[in-house]
Amino acid sequence: MVYASEYPVARFQEKANTRVRCAACMRFCRIKEGGKGICGNYANVGGKLLNVGYGLLSSIESRPIEIKPFFHYWPGSSALTFSNWGCNFYCPWCQNHSISFSRPPIESNPKYAPYDLVDMAKAFGDEGLCASFNEPATQVDFLLDVFSLSSKEGLYSTAVTNGYFSRASLKALIESGCDGFSIDIKGCPKAHAKILRGVNPDALLSNAKYAIDLGAHVEMVFLVVPGFNDDEDCIRWVAERHVSMLGEEVPLHINRYYPAHKYVAPPTPIEKLLAAKKLAQESGAKFVYVGNVGLPELESTYCPTCGKLLIARSGYEVIAYNLGNDNRCPRCNTLIPLRGSNVKKEKRWRIFL
Repeated sequence: MVYASEYPVARFQEKANTRVRCAACMRFCRIKEGGKGICGNYANVGGKLLNVGYGLLSSIESRPIEIKPFFHYWPGSSALTFSNWGCNFYCPWCQNHSISFSRPPIESNPKYAPYDLVDMAKAFGDEGLCASFNEPATQVDFLLDVFSLSSKEGLYSTAVTNGYFSRASLKALIESGCDGFSIDIKGCPKAHAKILRGVNPDALLSNAKYAIDLGAHVEMVFLVVPGFNDDEDCIRWVAERHVSMLGEEVPLHINRYYPAHKYVAPPTPIEKLLAAKKLAQESGAKFVYVGNVGLPELESTYCPTCGKLLIARSGYEVIAYNLGNDNRCPRCNTLIPLRGSNVKKEKRWRIFL
């Protein structure tokens, strides 16, 4: 563990008259002298933008990749998963609000160095690393250093994100070795207008397409929240945009919401989730999963051509794998889009911080 004596200069910043504009994400915060951006991790000190949250972590866990969720990326593997503090969105139903709605404790916490995480992942047999729990765009500078090092050590790098990176920071992350993105699509434009004002869902999908074009693996997550994005028109918009902008083979995870933080509506009815899955499939999506309900048949991968069970999952664990090294269905020879190799190991759940 390293105790840093100074804050690094943020890589993504621009002068904006008397202020500094942060370019880590598409919020593009214009920050006055002595102020901080919306996430609390970037501060204007003497006319320069500093990453004051660099290396300040709120949690470190070894977790199965399926829990992110990633179902077509290194199946059966585990990733050293870590988070810092803050967010650039403030969803009222956030399950991780205790860290996402908090500013980094700059004066009190020790700071981790990139090699601390890489060494930890190697020591505990993880195949890769994952920035998750809160929004990774809040720690772009740290991620670039971590992922560049993990790539050299033969580990994969991933991010669970709302997709609101700036194009420059997203490109830099992919170039550093981050090739897996689990991206939240919050809903259609009218849903965003209710709560997430100023955030364009098309911009998130455009970023997802940009990541795919740069060679990254992308899986989309649609949390269906009652009273926010659960009407048929909104679900249809998400499904059709998903296929038209990203393609029919990009996995779509339709997940169940549970009450959290300031949002107290009851959990999403399973019937609503199943209807959303059907609509997505009718729109052309080939790999649609229903998560947060604990039903293995809704989280397993089937051949979109012949229906054969290819990857069976239960409890975030791969329990059967019926694909060969060429990732083709053994019954009809359909190619299944996967990134990485199948990893067989016992399910693990380790918490370090």
